[in-house]
Amino acid sequence: MIILGIDPGYAIVGYGLVSAQGGKFKAIDYGAITTKANSNFLSRIEFIFDSLNTIISKNKIDALAIEKLYFRSNQKTAIQVAQARGVALLAAQKARLPVFEYTPLQVKTAVTGYGRADKKQVTEMTKRFLSLKEVPKPDDTADALAIALCHAQTSGARFRSMMIKRRLNNAL
Repeated sequence: MIILGIDPGYAIVGYGLVSAQGGKFKAIDYGAITTKANSNFLSRIEFIFDSLNTIISKNKIDALAIEKLYFRSNQKTAIQVAQARGVALLAAQKARLPVFEYTPLQVKTAVTGYGRADKKQVTEMTKRFLSLKEVPKPDDTADALAIALCHAQTSGARFRSMMIKRRLNNAL
C-alpha cells in the first residue's frame, strides 16, 4: 500500500509518500511544496494544486491521508489553510484516491503511542519507523510522513474494504 500523507498549509504543504507492507514502512519520497509569500493567494493555491497533481500522477498511490484542521486563534489563517486543504482534497478526488482524515491526537497516538507527545517525539519516531538518517525538514514534511504512518498503522479492514469496492467500481 502506498500512502500520500499531506500536512496542509498555504505557505508550505508537507508531503510524504510511504510504502506499508506487512508492518514494514518505507519512505518513498517526501518534501515540501513552498509558495512565494509575495504571491497572491489564488496563485499560491493553484501552485499547490498543480504540484500535488504532479506528485499524484508520478506515483501509484492507494490512499491520501491528511490532517484535520484545528485552530484556536487567527481566523484569517485558519480560513486560508482550510482553502489550501480543499485544493489537496480536490487533487485527491480528481485522481479518485480514497481520502482519510486524522486529528493531531490520532497521529501522535499512532506514531508514538501517546496522544500528548511533543513534536520532537513524533519526528523522532517517524525517523525510526522509516529508517531515515535524519529528521526530515521542514517540520511540515516530517508531519506529512507521520500522517501517512498514522494511516498505515490504523487503516486495517476499513482500507481493505474501500480498496475492494474501488476495484469493483473500476471493473464496471
